[in-house]
Amino acid sequence: MSQETNLHLYSTCPQSKDIAAADYVRTVADHSRWSEEAGCTGMLIYTDNGLVDPWQVAQTAIAATERLAPLVAVQPIYMHPYWVAKQIASIAALHGRRVALNMLAGGFKNDLIALGDDTPHDDRYRRTTEYTTIVRSLLEGGPVTFEGRYYRVSNLSLAPSLPRELRPEILISGSSDAGIQAARDIGAVAIRYPKPAEQEVGAEDLSGLSCGVRVGIVAREDAAEAWRVAAERFPATRQGAIRHALAMKVSDSAWHRQLSDLDERPAGPDSPYWLGPFQNYKTFCPYLVGSHEEVAAELARYLRKGHRTVILDIVPDAAEFAHIRTAFDRALEMVSHDRLAA
Repeated sequence: MSQETNLHLYSTCPQSKDIAAADYVRTVADHSRWSEEAGCTGMLIYTDNGLVDPWQVAQTAIAATERLAPLVAVQPIYMHPYWVAKQIASIAALHGRRVALNMLAGGFKNDLIALGDDTPHDDRYRRTTEYTTIVRSLLEGGPVTFEGRYYRVSNLSLAPSLPRELRPEILISGSSDAGIQAARDIGAVAIRYPKPAEQEVGAEDLSGLSCGVRVGIVAREDAAEAWRVAAERFPATRQGAIRHALAMKVSDSAWHRQLSDLDERPAGPDSPYWLGPFQNYKTFCPYLVGSHEEVAAELARYLRKGHRTVILDIVPDAAEFAHIRTAFDRALEMVSHDRLAA
């Protein structure tokens, strides 16, 4: 999909805390294969204090597939930037495979406090910028000398070296001004937790910055069936609403605040855009729910605004991937028709 359409589609790996330990390796392998069969560029692998190491999960994904690129979430306070560059170069040398990086500046606030990190929001983005600059410079070839506020290296070289064609795509959250600036500084794709497509900014609004969106999708041929499936998968509960409210009190995330200020159906009852799962603490991104055509039309609006990278929420099974692929194929047809008609 990505080679033919310039669309980079990433799935998301289930989290280890949600799967029995005895089943987790198989689950990762299954989702990796389903993602590759659906035409995904790669698969996002989360990291936080309560999950298994994402680089170990990436090895499982690579072993189960032929080309899928693990999109590894990188928390700078966990490891030195040299270690990340070494992992990327080592995977390339051992497997001939590419990985991608999802650079974090935040995370769960309680995780950061537990690690003794009280760095303010915008400063965390500056720290991640320095960190990623070192990683990228090492991967492009050394030696690297860098002196910043948070990191310093001197005449540092990476071995084995990384082939140019296996250099990683780099993503970072781009819903705050600090995140957007970081994306510019490190040449990353700014990923947004989007508002409805008609209200969302695009590449032109961001002065040409590469950008993308993170969304979940439930699509069927019949819209009523899609909404039935979505309501069954993400039931509204009082407990979920309370957990969301508590999370808001300890979060300094710009996108979290932005989405929390919206209604459950902010674009109206005829729009597929839905915040029910987010508002009930079932997931952390908006959902698009409806017929294949309705979901495709909303996706096409994001694509027309220049969002050429899409990260999906966790997809439950291979059949759901097939529905998502149908929606994307139709969205790409709509965008292609626009170009032909122009």
